[in-house]
Amino acid sequence: MPRAWRTAQRLRTAANDDAPQGVAADGLPAYAELHCLSDFSFLRGASDATALFERAKACGYSALAITDECSLAGIVRGWEGARATGVGLIVGSEFALVDGTSFVLLVETRAGYTQLCALITTARRAASKGRYTLTRADVEAQFHVAAPELFALWLPGAQPQAQDGRWLQQVFGERAYLAVELLRDGDDDARLAALLALSGQLGMTPLASGDVHMATRRERVLQDTITAIRHTVPLAEAGALLFRNGERHLRSRRALGNIYPAALLEATVDLARRCSGFDLKRDVKYDYPAELVPAGHTATSYLRELTEAGIRTRWAERGLTLSDKVRGDIEQELALIEELEYEAFFLTVHDVVRFAKSQGILCQGRGSSANSAVCYALGITAVDPDENRLLISRFLSKARNEPPDIDVDFEHERREEVIQYVYRKYGRARAALAATVISYRGKSAVREVAKAFGLPPDQIALLANCFGWGNGDTPMQQRLEEAGFDTANPLIVRILALTCMLEGKPRHLSQHVGGFVIAEQTLSTVVPVENAAMADRTIIQWEKDDLETMGMLKVDCLALGMLTCIRKTLDLIRVHRGRDHDIASVPSNDKPTYDMIQLADTVGVFQIESRAQMAMLPRLKPAKFYDLVIEVAIVRPGPIQGDMVHPYLRRRQGLEQPTYPSEGVEEILGPTLGVPLFQEQVMELVIHAGYQPDEADGLRRSMAAWRRGGDMEPHRVRIRQLMEDKGYAPAFIDQIFDQIKGFGSYGFPQSHAASFAKLVYVSCWLKRHEPAAFACGLLNAQPMGFYSPSQIVQDARRGKAARQAVTVLPVDVLHSDWDNTLVGGRPWRSAHDPGEQPDIRLGFRQVAGLSEATGKAVMAARAQRAFADLEDLCLRAGLDEKARTALAEAGALRSLVGHRNAARWAVAGVERRRPLLPGSPREQAIAMPAPRIGQDITADYRCVGLSLEAHPMALLRGRMRAQRILGLRELQDRPSGSGVHVAGLVTQRQRPATAKGTIFVTLEDEQGMINVIVWPHLAMRRRRALLESRLLAVRGRWERVDGVEHLIAGDLRDLSEMLGELALPSRDFH
Repeated sequence: MPRAWRTAQRLRTAANDDAPQGVAADGLPAYAELHCLSDFSFLRGASDATALFERAKACGYSALAITDECSLAGIVRGWEGARATGVGLIVGSEFALVDGTSFVLLVETRAGYTQLCALITTARRAASKGRYTLTRADVEAQFHVAAPELFALWLPGAQPQAQDGRWLQQVFGERAYLAVELLRDGDDDARLAALLALSGQLGMTPLASGDVHMATRRERVLQDTITAIRHTVPLAEAGALLFRNGERHLRSRRALGNIYPAALLEATVDLARRCSGFDLKRDVKYDYPAELVPAGHTATSYLRELTEAGIRTRWAERGLTLSDKVRGDIEQELALIEELEYEAFFLTVHDVVRFAKSQGILCQGRGSSANSAVCYALGITAVDPDENRLLISRFLSKARNEPPDIDVDFEHERREEVIQYVYRKYGRARAALAATVISYRGKSAVREVAKAFGLPPDQIALLANCFGWGNGDTPMQQRLEEAGFDTANPLIVRILALTCMLEGKPRHLSQHVGGFVIAEQTLSTVVPVENAAMADRTIIQWEKDDLETMGMLKVDCLALGMLTCIRKTLDLIRVHRGRDHDIASVPSNDKPTYDMIQLADTVGVFQIESRAQMAMLPRLKPAKFYDLVIEVAIVRPGPIQGDMVHPYLRRRQGLEQPTYPSEGVEEILGPTLGVPLFQEQVMELVIHAGYQPDEADGLRRSMAAWRRGGDMEPHRVRIRQLMEDKGYAPAFIDQIFDQIKGFGSYGFPQSHAASFAKLVYVSCWLKRHEPAAFACGLLNAQPMGFYSPSQIVQDARRGKAARQAVTVLPVDVLHSDWDNTLVGGRPWRSAHDPGEQPDIRLGFRQVAGLSEATGKAVMAARAQRAFADLEDLCLRAGLDEKARTALAEAGALRSLVGHRNAARWAVAGVERRRPLLPGSPREQAIAMPAPRIGQDITADYRCVGLSLEAHPMALLRGRMRAQRILGLRELQDRPSGSGVHVAGLVTQRQRPATAKGTIFVTLEDEQGMINVIVWPHLAMRRRRALLESRLLAVRGRWERVDGVEHLIAGDLRDLSEMLGELALPSRDFH
């Protein structure tokens, strides 16, 4: 019998003699797992923190360490799992040095936590996004000044090197332990003996460890799959990359007792006890920046001073009187901010907004912060508390004890200036963006799993398409069979099962769209910081839910394209039309603007430009600002699924009278005709019934959780009881609660809708009264919004009702700037003399493949003197072959050399070189035939993204008539209910979550847009034509209801071959 085996047996027996010291109440050995990876060790750990802690509880563990690799990204979820189960959480992380040394660090104290965060930050900042680099020198430097308050578990690997253990002892002293990981792979006894001998040689305490990668053994197949995905090899070729068995799960204490000597198990409990004094939520605090408070002020007094100054600006200087109610709201809010010690946060947001405004960057707060009268006074939000019912508990709550949420939108082209200001103001050490967790969705999950199982690329694409376009109402089996898959095939069954397991798992960390965390202290003492993919950006390892749990504040600096469009439009109006406006000074309650809105003439405006919004406008007929607030909110999943839309419309149209069980309910629901359309109304209703404000906010949170499987039953029971006590009818109570549940599917707060409605109105006013400037501003703000440049230009040229049509001129090297510009027109004089609308000259930014630097070089050369000819242009502007070709293909050289074919020929012979000697003969120009109009249109769309020639459908109209296919104008003359046959270019495909599989398609012909409704059964039957057509023919029933026109599809046909090479992108399923 080998000596090592006999030694291990003696140690195991000796240890078992002392078992009572480490035995739990149930007679099994006590144990704490000190080395466990969650699924935030991306594609290494297979289980989330919830599953791990539930399993640890079921196994009776005293504690569980979450030790993700060089990361604390999952530790807050670990804290939540520990709180839910009562199992102790140990905070830690696993590291592999560049020399191969591996170890786990475990936190004992708050100082140790700081050391761990700093070490992770050092490693992550030294490498590109998603990677880390750590050396022995880095570790030694970290603990050179202060002694470690962490415990180190050496992971000796398959071939332990004693010098690695000695080095770890040199750094951590008696805090270094040797992790003995016995995984039943055939040599446990020999390994145990060898490691125990090594621990004796080094004087390093050994303890048991599980190298846990999954909660239970049955997740082994997922663990193998993610290993293959991580290494980008098929499972069949993964071989030694996979674990030998499924032992790396949280094993029962009985099993552990049969594997490890009792002393090694006892050592885990002892070490866990030493780590138990640290609590993540209790001990990790951070402070808000303090430098914004000037000398002689406290944060409280300075916030009040700024608020009072804002009151003067918002009210007194505009000749308005601050109402007693709003003054009371402000005082109440300031007192609550002081009590919760959030003054520095408000001062920070105010400072960011102040900077943006000082640079001429449009910005506006939104979300729940628009419920704040203080935010309005500070100029952060634009929702006037005199004109809207504000509910402060929706924004700020003492009992909730969570940070307020302030979202501020900035111009999307200039937001980076704001972000870099924050970095400059507070320094990289104190400011970073929050993370966002990118998780596997159905389509991405099935692609990865199918690849791991060796499916060929074409099969993977087919399988992924079943996920990408399917819906809950269409059985997966049907989708798979129609795609040609055998759903009984064990391989397909296995792939689908693993896809379900992988779906929702975190894939990697990315940067939040704009959520900044700013601290008084070095941020990496609170949470690790790492590099983002984008240059000059750093992110913390926690996402917004983690921050909320930890009570940390973030400032959301978001990007909004419409603000860019509005600012550019206002600048154009100021220069070309002589009108000086800002968002606040745009005339309110303008009837022509509301007339345009009621006609659904809203292509390109903010929010109400989608097919669903356009269908609502003629029915709701907004006539004042609050109607726009409702319009923004009503076309949302919450109101739709809560059956709020149709009752509201019936009451608005006078077909049904609202009824209220009490005057209090009427005061709350009267503005929306008895239908709760906003979250604030739901909260006010339950407060009126007897809830406390903080309880009402708890209901709001439960509504969101209910969508994810949370429980609203306790609220239903209590609300019913309270409302019955007030004498409300059971039918009314049931109706209200059904509508409340609808908000679980995403409902707007009124404050958010009001913030957006402001921009809706301004963009509509600009479109109605300054259509040329608005279309030009919209083009210059691309990419943004719902519509392509082609659709924006066609809409501007077409005009509608009282909105003037606009002339659009082509890109031309003799006239164009980089941006699209306004040309000619007559300035606005008064409402009675609005002048003449200018033309739009398309700019070089519309030319595919032309850089901004090249466009501006052309402008600079032209400013010196006019171009004599093509060679002069190319020479003085320094145009290379790519630039010359791009301008020729875009038709931008027509003023110099004529049509496209002539331009192509001309640029082919031009080189950037010294001019010919005087008297040298020039090559004789060859007369090239002009391109046909269809060729010109194809080139326009390919090179400029739009055409000012005839619409492609106009060229096909003769062929359409031969097939009895109608145009939009003919269609509009048909009575509702008529059977019709139409065709158009596909510009949008949409499948709202609330539509139960119905697809909405927008077609475009030379006369306008046609909305098509495709029911699920037809969508499945004609899926290929529906998804792949560039030109789609539809037979169906034409319907016109309440001014809304659409076509109910009966059959679909792909006519794309008629377009030849014409490439037309569509906006699909956004």
